[in-house]
Amino acid sequence: MARGFFLSVFFCLCAVPAAALEHIVFATDWKAQAEHGGFYQAVAKGFYAAHGLDVEIRQGGPGVNIPQLMGAGVIDFAMGSSSFMPLNMLREGARAKAVMAVFQKSPEILMTHPRTDITRLADMKGQPIMLADASIGAVFVWLKGRYGFEDSQVRKYTFNMAPFLSDPKAIQQGYLTSEPFMYETQTGKKPQIFLYADNGYPSYATLVMVSQRMIDAKPEIVQAFVDATKQGWRDYLHGEPAPGNAAILHDNPEMSAAIIAQAMEKMNAYGIVESGAAQELGIGAMTDTRWDEFFDVMRASGVYPPEMNVRGAYTLQFIGGKPR
Repeated sequence: MARGFFLSVFFCLCAVPAAALEHIVFATDWKAQAEHGGFYQAVAKGFYAAHGLDVEIRQGGPGVNIPQLMGAGVIDFAMGSSSFMPLNMLREGARAKAVMAVFQKSPEILMTHPRTDITRLADMKGQPIMLADASIGAVFVWLKGRYGFEDSQVRKYTFNMAPFLSDPKAIQQGYLTSEPFMYETQTGKKPQIFLYADNGYPSYATLVMVSQRMIDAKPEIVQAFVDATKQGWRDYLHGEPAPGNAAILHDNPEMSAAIIAQAMEKMNAYGIVESGAAQELGIGAMTDTRWDEFFDVMRASGVYPPEMNVRGAYTLQFIGGKPR
């Protein structure tokens, strides 16, 4: 009897399925690329699954509006490209917050051909600069405040490099891991790169945004996502990135191994992920001081109303002050 009883219990326990993983849709701000590598690595290596999550990465692109999707409650987890996104959402009344900042440095740059008359951002004052519409109301606000740039300098950048390539005096915006590589590929030369972040631009980038609904109802799920994401980025940058890269190439066949390799090299060389507070607090770190610095500049420039409370745009509950 006893033996049969225990065997029955054993078989019953074995028949009970493992606890279901929490399904999470994480929407990115663009098509799959090395700049999303840590997220893909966390999926491919099972880091999310080990934390109880079934994460589906949904690629962004030209027609994807992350703030709109989050504001409508369609998704709970998404990527924010810069510190502007959570603040803009706060201004519009959308209930979502940044819970970690993967990129301590924004990879945004200005780029010139090799030339001797421009050696720093300040030298570009008064010069025509090709900028996309999104940059005019964002980083260009900082450039005007810091260096006295003027609206009359702005020329339209349509993500076509032909005008830049044909004009040796041209200046255009870019992304550290994109336009410089395209320039080198087409000219065989290295452009001059001016990384805003290395000149004091305080914006974070590649932020993880989470709805306030999820933060309130399931904080343990948010914490699990943050912890697994940190692990994914650490492993991607310092381990064997092949699993993450294979997943990127699967989702975005237009990507290439060469583009991924140079992007990874630049992220490490420029400290895009592991610099600033991340050196002490670990990947994803954010601080009140850094948010205050960004917000004060933008508020003084009239981007945000004086009464707006920056603390409503982010929370340190899941990342701030945590050891590496």
